[in-house]
Amino acid sequence: MNSKSEIIIYWSKADNCFLAEVPELAGCMADGKSYESALKNVRVVMNEWIETAQSLGRQIPEPKGRSIQT
Repeated sequence: MNSKSEIIIYWSKADNCFLAEVPELAGCMADGKSYESALKNVRVVMNEWIETAQSLGRQIPEPKGRSIQT
């Protein structure tokens, strides 16, 4: 599954890794030692989040696009 939801990736000094969050999918996040690994990991978690929501009959939010408009 290929989601179009926004992914925010940032360095966490406290965790000593990159964190990747998907704001539109509550609680959907992953980490990685590199930016690329955090992105790869969060894509896996996004797919699992969506599959789980579908199996439970829950609504999946429509992608809204960028959270900060210029």
